Amino acid sequence: NRVARVRVGKGDKLVTYEEVQVPHYTAHCKGWLSLHAGCLVDQLILKRWANQLEICVLVLRQLPAHNFYFLVGYSETLLSHFYKCPVRLHLQTVPSKVVYKYI
Repeated sequence: NRVARVRVGKGDKLVTYEEVQVPHYTAHCKGWLSLHAGCLVDQLILKRWANQLEICVLVLRQLPAHNFYFLVGYSETLLSHFYKCPVRLHLQTVPSKVVYKYI
């Protein structure tokens, strides 16, 4: 499918990891990242470990720290009740949008 692909430019256009992948190949790459999370190159990864659901996320630094930690705790509690299993959020803050490569 050529519609969803990112057009190649002069090398000054930044793209994320999802935009670089071929559209029909994205599910395969995301599935591998959920099994082997040692190569955390994406913005969101869901892992199931025993009975625990782990969510790894890269987020931008836009909120004050106290609001950020409140939302993390609230999200863990809400998701734990929703999925009926322990949920852990592993968040890493980044100053700007994560660039995978330039096209």
